[in-house]
Amino acid sequence: SCCVITADSSVMLEWSDPFVHALVARCKELDHAVRTRQVPMSPSDFLDKLMGRTSGYDARIRPNFKGPPVNVSCNIFINSFGSIAETTMDYRVNIFLRQQWNDPRLAYSEYPDDSLDLDPSMLDSIWKPDLFFANEKGAHFHEVTTDNKLLRIFKNGNVLYSIRLTLTLSCPMDLKNFPMDVQTCIMQLESFGYTMNDLIFEWQENGPVQVADGLTLPQFILKDESDLRYCTKHYNTGNTHTHTHTAVSIRISFHHSPDKAPASTLETAGEAEQHKVSYVKAIDIWMAVCLLFVFSALLEYAAVNFVSRQHKELLRFRRHNKNKRNLNSFASPFLCFDSQIICDPLPLPPLAPPLPPRLSNRKGGHMRAG
Repeated sequence: SCCVITADSSVMLEWSDPFVHALVARCKELDHAVRTRQVPMSPSDFLDKLMGRTSGYDARIRPNFKGPPVNVSCNIFINSFGSIAETTMDYRVNIFLRQQWNDPRLAYSEYPDDSLDLDPSMLDSIWKPDLFFANEKGAHFHEVTTDNKLLRIFKNGNVLYSIRLTLTLSCPMDLKNFPMDVQTCIMQLESFGYTMNDLIFEWQENGPVQVADGLTLPQFILKDESDLRYCTKHYNTGNTHTHTHTAVSIRISFHHSPDKAPASTLETAGEAEQHKVSYVKAIDIWMAVCLLFVFSALLEYAAVNFVSRQHKELLRFRRHNKNKRNLNSFASPFLCFDSQIICDPLPLPPLAPPLPPRLSNRKGGHMRAG
């Protein structure tokens, strides 16, 4: 790594020789390159220099301290929707929350990579926004099989922080016009301690809110909303098969035979499962009117059934009296009616005089007596 020229007593070198001058110059260049060459820094040494104790980085102080506020760009990716409860006025959602900001203290040029993906444990070594959900009722992190967190630092000092959360967020609902109502459910993100002089949250320009492909709900229709200030809750108001089924069941009962009582039983069990609130909803009024028509159909069925039974009893009574009258005219000298207690004697036809006895002789002749 060095160039050494030795002189021998038996060899005389003329320093004026151009070859010797070129050799000496080359040796000096090699020696300077060796002395100024830097050994590549290891990742551990680089991280210690960037955010370790010797770097002078203080995670308790925000970037641009006493300067302009830190702009934090937010993005939300919705993995799934859980239960949406009208009684507790909340909904459950699983999301990826991504935040990105610039910290000039984390800019680097010594490392060749454009970005560094760091272990989640390094999150405690850097400053992070104190974001929280103002309308949150319950939440938890995911730790299977490891902490679902991501930390990435770019050369220009940009920091990307992503985390997976499951949230239960409050959503006050007014169901008076249900099912023609429109609900507004918000996801409110705020800074817990900083003011807008220090920290500003803003939505990412491209795709601020993303939804997983194929995400559906059994009772609701998910619709993209362009206004990021709110998210409208859409009910499936076209689901009118419940009331159609009630009306059809009423009409069918009119065509049933009055003798088939089980076929005309009310079928209102499907209406029992409704949103339980303390005030009257539009659908409650609608169902009350429907129930009134159903109940009137039940009364109509009872009246028809009663008249039909009475008519059958009257026909059976008349048929019985007719048969009994015909029977008594041949088998009894008395004619009795069920509606009377006294039985009147029937006039009997006059009897014919008896014929005189006949006598026969031995020859086969006949002789009338007397």
